[in-house]
Amino acid sequence: MQFDTLEVAHLAAQRFSRFPIPDSPITTPAKLLPMQTTTFRTATVDDIDALVSLVTSAYRGDVSRVGWTTEADFLDGARIDPAVLREDLLRDRSLVLLVEQDGRLRACAHIADDHGAGYFGMFAVDPSLQGSGLGKTLLAEAERIAYTEWQLPVMRMMVIDIRDELIAFYERRGYRRTGIFKPFPYGDERFGVPLRQDLRFEVLEKPLGGAAP
Repeated sequence: MQFDTLEVAHLAAQRFSRFPIPDSPITTPAKLLPMQTTTFRTATVDDIDALVSLVTSAYRGDVSRVGWTTEADFLDGARIDPAVLREDLLRDRSLVLLVEQDGRLRACAHIADDHGAGYFGMFAVDPSLQGSGLGKTLLAEAERIAYTEWQLPVMRMMVIDIRDELIAFYERRGYRRTGIFKPFPYGDERFGVPLRQDLRFEVLEKPLGGAAP
């Protein structure tokens, strides 16, 4: 599967090692309970329903407006297709990384090796915890896996190009706009019902491991 096919399918929607993530008083504001145990783990097919619920809550409907990643003003309907998600979970060198606090799913992201480049997508954080630093921690761990475990030199993603605030978030984390655009898959309601007709994706990328752009 080529890069653009993989990206459009997932971003229109969307080792098992377990270890604690320290709750820093600098990156963890009061809305994160101080005594919570925060862990990473790799998702399985048993997590599909919970993942669909989390991703939908982060991007669709009024509940998503609690956070800043909402797409409710320009996309309705589904944000992630369970059948596509299942394929992602079962494919080689493709995983969905979960962040849990005291056993509750709080954030997720899809990471894959896409023909020698890292793919990052399906990034979702519980709307009530957006801005807490949890997403930054998850992104950093995804980059570590891609570079250290899979030896991938670059991470790529696609973002709807009207999402200025989201693009700025990634730029602060070292990603750059490539000027490469991909069409939004209008007509495929598995991945959402557009509320406007000018949606498209832009590819962002970041060299991993401290390499120069």
